[in-house]
Amino acid sequence: MTISLYMRKPRSSVDSFLSLPLSLRNLSGRFVLFSFMLVFALPLSAQDAQSPAPGNPATQAQAPDGQTGQQTKRILGVIPNFRAVSADTKLPPQTVKDKFVDATHDSFDYSSIFIPAVLAGYSQARDSVPEFHQGAAGYARYFWHAAVDQTSENYMVEFIVPVITREDTRYYTLGHGGFLHRTGYALSRAVVTRSDSGREVFNVSEVVGAGAASGISSCYYPSRERSFSNTASEWGLDVGIDAASFVFREFWPDINHSLFHGGQSQ
Repeated sequence: MTISLYMRKPRSSVDSFLSLPLSLRNLSGRFVLFSFMLVFALPLSAQDAQSPAPGNPATQAQAPDGQTGQQTKRILGVIPNFRAVSADTKLPPQTVKDKFVDATHDSFDYSSIFIPAVLAGYSQARDSVPEFHQGAAGYARYFWHAAVDQTSENYMVEFIVPVITREDTRYYTLGHGGFLHRTGYALSRAVVTRSDSGREVFNVSEVVGAGAASGISSCYYPSRERSFSNTASEWGLDVGIDAASFVFREFWPDINHSLFHGGQSQ
């Protein structure tokens, strides 16, 4: 899933931070916030044992016997991980229904409220969109915008575009090789994916889908935000954040095995 947040007016008292380009400051702020959410979610991780992604038979296949660090349906007990596939696991092609169900789970899972709620508070504290104002009414505006951003991108990236292009939206864990090799593989999944037939292809779903969602989002934000540069910046940041999420998915089985001794498996 993508974290969408408009941060048009970064403010800081640190001169070195202010000297960075706006897009880098936006990316830094999002990375810090995402890291905070991971730490916040850590105490909940031991409570969530793995079970197959609900309603999607294609994601219920198990990894080979003896494989440690199998993917779980959530990272740290909160973050949805329904589309992650354990290393060396073979699955049948995704159907149109599978893609729709995956996008729906990522959008309306009980945890889907968590990210928009945190982002709304963070964005309001920074007065990212002054037209939204402050107070409870202002927070509500930030929240519904963040929730719609998240939902629209989920459906564009995970359902609408991949159905047209016949691409597989699941993340296939590499699970072997050195740290740099696996990191490079995970980052590359933002631009390379599998087709429904199993071939590696350009990830049109991610690149075009994220761009389309960014363009759509400009329609319901204040007119001051509807510039090409703002939309392009949001597009690039969304793809970058998705790439970072792939890295977390790649190494989550190792983290789960090391910190929780596989306590979230089965």
